[in-house]
Amino acid sequence: MEILSIILFFSAIILAFLRKNNIGIIAVLVGVIAIRIFGLTDTDLISGVSVSLFTTLAGVTLLFSVVTNTGALDLLARKLVSLAGSRIWLLPILIALTGWVLVAVGPGGVPVLAIIPPLAVSIAKQAGYNPLMMAMIGISGMLSARFSPLTPEGNIISSAVSESGFSGFANPAIMLNTGLTSIIVCIFTFILFKGYKVKAPKDMAVVKVKEKFNGKQIAALLGIAAMLVLIIFCGVNIGMAAFSVAAVLLLLGVADDAECIKAMPWNTILMVLCVGALLGIVDSVGGIDMMTNALAEVMNSATATPLIGLSASLLSLVSSALSVVYPTMMPMCADLAAQVGSVNPVALMSAVAAGGALAGVSPMSTGGALIMGALGNGLKAEYTKEYQNKVFIQLILFCIANVVILLITSVLFYNPLANLLCPV
Repeated sequence: MEILSIILFFSAIILAFLRKNNIGIIAVLVGVIAIRIFGLTDTDLISGVSVSLFTTLAGVTLLFSVVTNTGALDLLARKLVSLAGSRIWLLPILIALTGWVLVAVGPGGVPVLAIIPPLAVSIAKQAGYNPLMMAMIGISGMLSARFSPLTPEGNIISSAVSESGFSGFANPAIMLNTGLTSIIVCIFTFILFKGYKVKAPKDMAVVKVKEKFNGKQIAALLGIAAMLVLIIFCGVNIGMAAFSVAAVLLLLGVADDAECIKAMPWNTILMVLCVGALLGIVDSVGGIDMMTNALAEVMNSATATPLIGLSASLLSLVSSALSVVYPTMMPMCADLAAQVGSVNPVALMSAVAAGGALAGVSPMSTGGALIMGALGNGLKAEYTKEYQNKVFIQLILFCIANVVILLITSVLFYNPLANLLCPV
């Protein structure tokens, strides 16, 4: 039953890709068939549609649809591009560093996920880079910052270390390990998309001098800042914060609500939610547990670090890294290290940290879904059904590639660096 559920899941993706249909619609069809095979009910499938993810996607894409409608994001992107001048290779570094700093100062990864993909897509359009490449680099670049002592993720690590009785200060070692992994992921992405072949447009520097933000554009950009304030300081859900700010901007006449709602990437939202529902069925019949348990059975001192990272990646596909993966798996690391032997618990924590985050570029996860939403908002007519399906597959392949890079880097240097900074 577990193996059949996994076969059905990938069959839906392959069928939709070959027939050039929306993967979400095919996922519902396969889900209806699957629940009858497995003796489940329609309610089981419907309950797999994540209300939380819908709220996040709809709220964030509506807000950035408003911002895009004013032209603020494109102008901001042109100004950033013009700062680079002919040194266009600085732009991927700039978007990665921007994400890193915004995350590290305290909000953590989730709020910044709403900002970086739309900005990255706008910069890519102005500079001639592949928009998916820039969005991927932006999200990958922020990885290690999520484990700063100031962030929610960093606090989870500190709590896990404290509860396990481990006396070392784990955050710097985890940031270093995940930081090196993220650099490799960013370089891999840049090379894969042949970003090194892109040349700077000759007129980029002109924009900065001649164009200024108008009142509506300033209000829209302040709206993004207001969303962050609501999330970080008021504890408002990211989707609710985005909806609230968008509502205020629309009430102020910053943009036309009908145009903004029409511009939202509804195809992408439908795709992500429906595929997530099918993945929920796979999880409920034990498909994810089967893969995780198979990994646990072959774990030893040589394989513990990469395999716990892979387990975190698999769990992250069906749950939140922040609310499920990290609180569940971080406290296990000290005990697991003691049982396996010859493994530093901080190396295992680093693998869990990276695995939970890197799998987040899957289109079924928040990070990948927001990338698709940003592409839909930013590219508009260019974001055809065929292109959308192609991006969906690319994000799945990127998720796999990220995990492969994690497996390699975790074997090469996670344990040595953990032993250097946090000797047991």
